Amino acid sequence: MFELTTMNVIADFLTPDRISLLIRVGLMLVIGIPLIGLIKKVLTRILKDKLTKQTEVMILRFVKYTLVLILLMMILNEFGFKLSAILGAAGIFGVAIGFASQASISNIISGIFLISEKPFVIGDVIEVNGQVGTIQTIDMLSLKLKTFDGRFVRVPNETMIKNDVINLTRFDIRRSQISLSVAYKEDLPKVMDILREIADTMPEALKEPAHMLLIDSFGDSGININFGVWTATSNVFNMRNQLYLTVKERFDKEGIEIPFPHLSIYAGSESEPIKFQQIQEQKKEV
Repeated sequence: MFELTTMNVIADFLTPDRISLLIRVGLMLVIGIPLIGLIKKVLTRILKDKLTKQTEVMILRFVKYTLVLILLMMILNEFGFKLSAILGAAGIFGVAIGFASQASISNIISGIFLISEKPFVIGDVIEVNGQVGTIQTIDMLSLKLKTFDGRFVRVPNETMIKNDVINLTRFDIRRSQISLSVAYKEDLPKVMDILREIADTMPEALKEPAHMLLIDSFGDSGININFGVWTATSNVFNMRNQLYLTVKERFDKEGIEIPFPHLSIYAGSESEPIKFQQIQEQKKEV
């Protein structure tokens, strides 16, 4: 009896008109979804190497979402939904969403400015708000970074517009720079000559632009020097390590002291520094 009732319900539902409707909707899905994918692939080939990566991604996403919306509207139309009513409801809904999502609108506008200005592209390494990472995507609302220690960082586009952004890989070459200090007793001209020699003999250091060698200040423990050489941007961090290693090795060889803080205690302005001697107490055997 139950099986007969179920069959009757199915038979009442599957009228010729409804079967025709389901066939039309099915054909729309079967044809529409692969067609959207095909259009996206063709458009990708057309735009390849003609636009920047972020512009290409934005165009492809806009076309994809537009085609999906058209397909959805066609299916809703088949089910009897009036497009005019849908558009009217969408307009009212859009106004309400607009008031509730001013931050999102600001991010979208900021995203348009970023795409048009092109201060960076996908793959660049940037620093913003203390975060350093490689740009993965540039979307309408936000920018995604992957930091060097594998963290995912989402930065709203509005933040990118309002804050200073440093593009670390915009140019092909960069200056790899270190700060070092030498003791006051050292012969500064000799130290400068040694650093120049290091800059001239580093394998991956560029001859042009010239290296930087600047006596920065008289510090608490020694004389502070800024030392930097130009190299390829991809090699800047490795060059920094090599500079530290080479300077330390050469200073040790030449007997040049790299100072560290010392503390002297005086009892008065005319007295000599008070000397402390540590005496190790030996345990008495019983």
